[in-house]
Amino acid sequence: MEIAGIKMKNPVMVASGTFGSGKEYGEYIDLNKLGAIVTKSVTLKPREGNPPPRIVETPAGMLNSIGLQNEGVEFFLKEHLPFLSKFDTPVIVNIAGETVEEYARLAKFLSGEPAVKGIEVNISCPNVKNGGMCFGIDPKLTIEVISSVRKATRLPIIAKLTPNVTDITVIAKAAVEAGADALSLINTVVGMSIDIETGKSRLGTQTGGLSGPAIKPIAVRIVYEVAKAVKAPVIGIGGIMTGSDAVEFFWAGAKAVQVGTANFIDTEASIRILKEIEDYVHRHPRAFNFS
Repeated sequence: MEIAGIKMKNPVMVASGTFGSGKEYGEYIDLNKLGAIVTKSVTLKPREGNPPPRIVETPAGMLNSIGLQNEGVEFFLKEHLPFLSKFDTPVIVNIAGETVEEYARLAKFLSGEPAVKGIEVNISCPNVKNGGMCFGIDPKLTIEVISSVRKATRLPIIAKLTPNVTDITVIAKAAVEAGADALSLINTVVGMSIDIETGKSRLGTQTGGLSGPAIKPIAVRIVYEVAKAVKAPVIGIGGIMTGSDAVEFFWAGAKAVQVGTANFIDTEASIRILKEIEDYVHRHPRAFNFS
């Protein structure tokens, strides 16, 4: 099968931020069986991330406030990419920046790497030149950042969209208009958890991103709306814990899925979910076309 020009063995990918650089999970599963590996967000320079606490478990999900901690793109290319290049699985690098220029520079860095088959653009980041407004909540900013990446690379571009907007189809159309070859959605939903004994947030940054089963109905609805609004392929993300969860996204219009929070609970979740999808397709051979 193929998504945005990226050839994959199957429609099961692992989501950025939940699979590290792949090396951490390589001890537990055969990475060659995955449809694609989406790396943890890479930034131009190293980032220390947010102050702790960074993760809080919630009913049917978890809140995280990692803050894009990573060693920077040069370290990624030197230390992580050589390991990933050993496998017969497409590597899609998720990039994040604070300015349009940073996104473009990251895309140029990655364009010369044969092992990189695509770029996922995290537009849920604040634009420091625009008062901290998130790139992904304004269609003009979305067009600006995706256009800059498009000019900087010939690699397939996947725009990862935030659900924290009034009408996500407006952002989706803007991303495709600017040159995105595919869309992945959704990113986490902004949430908060308070310790009632102290009256303070359980996270060091007050709020965080909610993921896990709690957001799946939201994600399925958004995938359904966006798949009807744009012609670009949609990759579904959000609370996929089983093959049945993934199949819901396919019925909603997704062409592939990304497994995220489930990886923290079960290191073999992505492979198990793939097997469960295969079992479903065998029972319903005409349901989906993954060619």
